[in-house]
Amino acid sequence: MNAIAPIADAAFPVVIVGHVDHGKSTLVGRILHDTGSLPEGRVERLRAESARRGLELEWSFLLDSLQLEREQGITVDTAQIWFRGRARRYAVLDAPGHAEFLRNMVTGAAQAEAAVLVLDAEQGVGEQTRRHLYLLSLLGVGSIVVAVNKMDRAGWEEARFAALRAELAAYLGALGLRAAQVVPVSARHGDFVVERGDAAPWYTGPTLIEALDALPTRPAPVALPLRLPVQDVYRLGEERVLVGRIEAGRVVTGDEVALLPGGRRARVLRLEAWGQEQPASAAAGQSVAVVLDRDVFAERGQVLAAAEAPSTEAQSLAVRLFWLDTTPLRTGERVTLRLGTAETRATVEAIEAVIDVDALTAAPAALLQRNGVARARLRLRRPLALDTVGECPRTGRGVLVRDHRIAGGFIVEAVEAAHVHLGETAAPLGPEERARFNGHRGGVLWLTGLSGAGKSTLGARAVRELASRGVQATLLDGDNLRRGLNRDLGFRLEDRAENVRRAAECAAILADSGLVAVVALISPVAAHRAEARRIVGEERFREVFVDADLATCEARDPKGLYAKARADRLADFTGISSPYEAPMQADLRLDTASLSEGEATRRLVTLATAAFAS
Repeated sequence: MNAIAPIADAAFPVVIVGHVDHGKSTLVGRILHDTGSLPEGRVERLRAESARRGLELEWSFLLDSLQLEREQGITVDTAQIWFRGRARRYAVLDAPGHAEFLRNMVTGAAQAEAAVLVLDAEQGVGEQTRRHLYLLSLLGVGSIVVAVNKMDRAGWEEARFAALRAELAAYLGALGLRAAQVVPVSARHGDFVVERGDAAPWYTGPTLIEALDALPTRPAPVALPLRLPVQDVYRLGEERVLVGRIEAGRVVTGDEVALLPGGRRARVLRLEAWGQEQPASAAAGQSVAVVLDRDVFAERGQVLAAAEAPSTEAQSLAVRLFWLDTTPLRTGERVTLRLGTAETRATVEAIEAVIDVDALTAAPAALLQRNGVARARLRLRRPLALDTVGECPRTGRGVLVRDHRIAGGFIVEAVEAAHVHLGETAAPLGPEERARFNGHRGGVLWLTGLSGAGKSTLGARAVRELASRGVQATLLDGDNLRRGLNRDLGFRLEDRAENVRRAAECAAILADSGLVAVVALISPVAAHRAEARRIVGEERFREVFVDADLATCEARDPKGLYAKARADRLADFTGISSPYEAPMQADLRLDTASLSEGEATRRLVTLATAAFAS
């Protein structure tokens, strides 16, 4: 398979947006017909389809091909088609206008270099129109042409057109935007779409297609510094092969590049192309496989950037975001952030201003409702390599994920670089700072119970499950401790006390560093466990009684210890020759004689997440 995909015939990407039923799909259908972009026989099939439904020729059926769309009369997805104007070729994204499908509209607009706003001359500027314009400003779509549609229904009144043009100019001006052209059209009849027509002698401006042809082209992504998000890393003998799609710039054999985060530098040894001649370079839009001249560690989510103009390594972002989930976004909430191929947990530190898209006013808030727009500050769990949207749009915008679904999108307005200054000693992080970075507080789950009750098994399962939920946890197992740190201790009462004390001190250090330490230790003496609680601290210590009766534990006897104790070959064995003092008020009791491992683990994890949430 070729490692480098050819760049498609370049087309000027335009998104069509507007309020539901303002005629977007009809307009695109008319454009396709009037520019001669339809295949032979398509209009005849369109007439037949329209007649079958008792309608006149319905241009929107060209795009609304999904049965759901035809039955409900609304566009639910972003359809992409091509046509050629007099000046250039266009890729048109017909984006939904219905509020329920705003998510899809954002997907289309994010790819666009310009936008056509379709506005019903009778209905005028509504909430969705303002919201779409605001989203276009968020996504950096600066070139806008307005098509005031259905002018035939408004009697082609010049006064109505002038009033709408003035209203739009005021709103766009408040956003720092302006319409390149405002064109009166009738999409159904074709007036002023491609040809002028005689319906409005008072209008002397360009047709819609002429207005599009006159729009400036932004600098091509290839003119920007190199940005190659790493999608995957493969081994080719002793070499690492970094693969991904170039989002900006160009990569050339011999170029010096930086791998971010981390800043490790290397030169491009070659671009791999299996089974054919190796190319010397590749540009934005192409997928590549890069081999560096140094064996530097790389992983998915890093960015290969131009060494002379690298991305910023940042952990704190100032963003503008739009929220699409039905459940509001709240200050302090943790979500998953995806940017390029990178993914990390992020905390919403502040919703600094929720923006009223009608009045264009802003005010701080504790939450952001569905379809809301806000300026916010995000704190990432780990630094990512990224740019502001002004520096590089492709690596300056991403999405927020909740419950494995895209719940919102954002653009990066400013970043706080994650600098490490050599020679300086950083101040120790306090518990609140660690909790903010980790997304949870440090703490100790102390699992006590007889040998064979299931402490180590449940502890190991809990650590794995906590890790899958983004909680940093580790296991301190009694047997492992006695093979290392506590190998000098026996099983006399004073040795048992010291065994618990050392384990508690270790657990406290781990909790101080922000981890959840899961301690699996028989710890049979209640007073010793009380001392462990004192060492760790009452607020971050949770005692869990892994309760299985002696008969059950002896029947399991996973290490053969009970058999040895019964044969008097093992002295001071808890439960046989040494007593076990069961907790009287444990934070959680798990009867492992009756509970399944899965249910016991679930309860243990529930306790941990509730106790140590930040």
